[in-house]
Amino acid sequence: MTKARGTAPRRLFLDRAARIVVAAGGLAIIASILGILVFILHEVGPLAARARVRVETTRETEAPAIAALTDEHREIVATLDERGRVEARHFASGGEPVVAQLPLGPSGRIASPAVVSLGTFVAGTDDGRVLLQRVETLATFHDGVRRSEATLPAAEVLTIDPLGRPIVRLTARVDPSGGGATIAALTSDGTLVVLRESASTNTMTGEVTHEASRTSIPAPEGTQLLLLDADARNLYAGMADGSVRWWRLTAGEPREPLSSAAAGAPITALELLLGDRSLVVGRADGTLQVWFPLLRGTDRSLERVRTFPGGGAAVVAIAPSPRGKGFLALDAKGGMGLLYSTSSRVLWTGRAPVEGATALAFAPKSDGALVAGAHAVASLEVRSPHPEVGISALFGKIWYEGYSRPEYAWQSSSGTEDFEPKLSLTPLLFGTLKGTVYSLLLAVPLGVLSAMYASQFLAPSLKRVVKPAVEVMASLPSVVLGFLAGLWLAPLLERVLPAIALMVVVLPVLTIAAGGIWEKATRRFGIRLPDGSEVLFFVGVLVLGAALCLRVASVFPGWSLSSLGVAYDQRNAVVVGIAMGFAVIPIIFAIAEDAFSNVPRSLVSGSLALGASRWQTVTRVVLPTASPGIFAAVMVGFGRAVGETMIVLMATGNTPILDWSPFNGFRTLSANIATEIPEAPVGGTLYRTLFLAALLLFALTFAINTVAELVRQRLRRKYSSL
Repeated sequence: MTKARGTAPRRLFLDRAARIVVAAGGLAIIASILGILVFILHEVGPLAARARVRVETTRETEAPAIAALTDEHREIVATLDERGRVEARHFASGGEPVVAQLPLGPSGRIASPAVVSLGTFVAGTDDGRVLLQRVETLATFHDGVRRSEATLPAAEVLTIDPLGRPIVRLTARVDPSGGGATIAALTSDGTLVVLRESASTNTMTGEVTHEASRTSIPAPEGTQLLLLDADARNLYAGMADGSVRWWRLTAGEPREPLSSAAAGAPITALELLLGDRSLVVGRADGTLQVWFPLLRGTDRSLERVRTFPGGGAAVVAIAPSPRGKGFLALDAKGGMGLLYSTSSRVLWTGRAPVEGATALAFAPKSDGALVAGAHAVASLEVRSPHPEVGISALFGKIWYEGYSRPEYAWQSSSGTEDFEPKLSLTPLLFGTLKGTVYSLLLAVPLGVLSAMYASQFLAPSLKRVVKPAVEVMASLPSVVLGFLAGLWLAPLLERVLPAIALMVVVLPVLTIAAGGIWEKATRRFGIRLPDGSEVLFFVGVLVLGAALCLRVASVFPGWSLSSLGVAYDQRNAVVVGIAMGFAVIPIIFAIAEDAFSNVPRSLVSGSLALGASRWQTVTRVVLPTASPGIFAAVMVGFGRAVGETMIVLMATGNTPILDWSPFNGFRTLSANIATEIPEAPVGGTLYRTLFLAALLLFALTFAINTVAELVRQRLRRKYSSL
């Protein structure tokens, strides 16, 4: 009797080592995926950060300040009080101020509310003059330390009303280089005066020539506020009845008819946001509204776009941000708010840090602000990292500047600083689903049916050739497929599109007819051919059918979709569907073929033994049993299509539009990330929004795979008893 030999120690060691390596590899994959998710969340998280407004320094003033401004470093702060005294000082250190006194009229007080234009105080007097006091700052460096100094040159005096009537309202746009100014002023008798002054320097002699033009028209009754845009081409007036009047200035003259917006509570504050297209209106009931000037045909009008609820007190001051579509608002009760127009967000609310606050100003870099009150001026630090984004801005319809209605739009950058970023992810989500749907329309039928034929009908000798060849197709680089689709397939498809449309109808009919002819011929004449020879017959039929379609389509050389009123882009969803379908078919084929082949042969033999035909056996026994694997194949193909980048990047117009038409392009989440991320500043809003798009893509794939696995398990339990 021989003693049984146990398992060799070397084999046991290798088995244990293999288990450890496989387990470690699986855990490493899970850890890597979780690490990627954590990194994406880390980059996306700051988008949800709240804005912060903090008081830095407060200084007392001798008299109530009615206007204030600061330099780009927020070191020099200048104030203007109602007695015409201008003070400029290094605010943090509180050094001795530089003082200038404006030459006021007989009353010794400023007659109109003062305004600030590009580092210049503008004030009206009670004798018909407008005074311009520039505040010039100079930064010097000593031993690597920056020191800012302020100077106050002599005030410029412009005569608005030769008759000396008081200026009660005004607005101004001043050239910071000293090239002139445009003033719109309302005198005490209700006359609206527009004064345009320009200065030119002779390059040869250095002589400065001043030119001035003055236009006067009767002002509408109840004019409360005046506002010029940066180019002095549009003049707005806020009215006591709540309406907004609008003049188009031609050569400085308000010749065009005024337009009137809908009435409401009296207007108490009026400002233009960066770019001069968004007009912010503050009302006596505390509400804030944003209006756009629109041109519909030949009609110009002001359209109310957004409304921010107020706190019940009249809005007394609005300070627009110099670097975005945000603005600060101050009401009569000392309430303050930081708001952003595009995203319709209230970023911050709080109380003014000084009593009796009446003046508000943003710093040139939008990183700070000034609040002036009865006896003090406060410097604020403003931090608002990503005001452009929000739920509505990312996924909802937004009415952007220059648009005639609210839309979903993605346009992350432009050539001008006053550009309004459009960061809606909805067109990208739509484009991702559109590209996936069109590719699966081709890939799923061809992949599943070819797998069914290869596993159940194809001759084994041919299957040993066809299956590896199809699986090798999966190794083709997507960049090669995208290159061929964009440069070869797209122009070709445009030329033969009528033939392709015919093939969709003709080829299936020819295939079914050819199958019937083959079956009847072989039965009637008793033809015995080698297994797999029917493939050559069907290939020949398909080639002849395609040639016939091409010939028929060539009879109509002038035919095109444009003749039917259908827009056609050369790089469109059809091109992507064909190219991406070519990339997805091998994956679906390989997994589905394994699912068909793994159906127990006993089930197939039993069905055939009971008298079922081969087709009945495949459709009623094999197909239901293999359905979990087929579903898994489709879901894997879906995931491949969702995450595809290079094909959609090269084979579409990459246009983020919402349109199911197969003849238009689109933009997917993955292609958008590949396009935009090289130009996105690290840590900026666009950079983090792209990571949010990656997170959405991650979540979409995870959700689909989870649902697919649940469905697969349910199908597996259902058909496991067969």
